[in-house]
Amino acid sequence: MQQLTEAQLAEALGRLPEWRMQNGKLHREYRFPDFAHAFGFMAACAPSIEARNHHPEWWNAYGRVIVDLTTHDAGGVTAKDTGLAELLETMARKLLA
Repeated sequence: MQQLTEAQLAEALGRLPEWRMQNGKLHREYRFPDFAHAFGFMAACAPSIEARNHHPEWWNAYGRVIVDLTTHDAGGVTAKDTGLAELLETMARKLLA
């Protein structure tokens, strides 16, 4: 898996408007109404994440879930990361609707 080029990264960020680059990683902060919803989001995503065998760096504090994505083996952001970001967006939309 190779790092995305600047053009590929720009295209991906166009599809992921809430995401940005921070410290060389894709970064997003989700805000949920409370801890149960935030933790539920993480739990709902976990089976799909495990099936991909590509795990986020993420943290939960009350109603927030902070996510950073990078492919350590490639030394940067790859298609695995943008694909995982798209999955997380799909799951979050269901819970935030």
